Amino acid sequence: MELRYKRVLLKLSGEALAGAGHTGFDETAMAAICGGIKAAHALGAQIGIVVGGGNFWRGRSSGEMDRMAADRIGMLATVMNAVAVKDMLRRLGVPAVVLTSAVMPQVADTFTSEKAVAALEAGQVAVFGGGTGCPLFSTDTASALRAVEIGADVMLKATMVDGVYDKDPHKYPDAVKYDTLTFTRVLDERLAVMDAAAAALCRENALPCLVFDLGDAQNIARAVRGEPIGTLVRE
Repeated sequence: MELRYKRVLLKLSGEALAGAGHTGFDETAMAAICGGIKAAHALGAQIGIVVGGGNFWRGRSSGEMDRMAADRIGMLATVMNAVAVKDMLRRLGVPAVVLTSAVMPQVADTFTSEKAVAALEAGQVAVFGGGTGCPLFSTDTASALRAVEIGADVMLKATMVDGVYDKDPHKYPDAVKYDTLTFTRVLDERLAVMDAAAAALCRENALPCLVFDLGDAQNIARAVRGEPIGTLVRE
């Protein structure tokens, strides 16, 4: 089957890996998500993944904690998640490799765009840990950055809602879903799609972003096929 997007960057939240427990790993949730990745990989898609760390760490432990220290702990949490996602993918028969932003040879190889592209072209799923490697930047920004670095056709942002709305659909029953948006509008109206740095990076590099619901992990395969799901953000 022809793919609309051959090479993709999938952004996963750490919370998605925790399932109903909201912390740590939930084997059932992880198997479902990685099963969706397997289905997309089986179609021939080249898949890079950036995973957040919110199932282990989010923000500072207190108002007194140094922001740089807190962000570094968060980056380490994403490395743990990357290793776990790789392990689950391999258990499902999908070849995968972890590449980290910081040098930690006992854990994984260090990211370069050349290594990442080589892994993708060899049929491996490349899981990127450690965010951008710098504090103050979110994993949304890391996703946009890695997507540009690997030459992805699209950034797939898997969320717990089926797209982008003008207001929180969990709170407001009259919330209106957008089928398409521009990054300029996201920035101007401060819509809750991604942080401003990530949106600006996508806009500057003509990188579209598809926001969709991960509640059904098979939506990952639907997304790479170009089926009409979620909200497509592009300039």
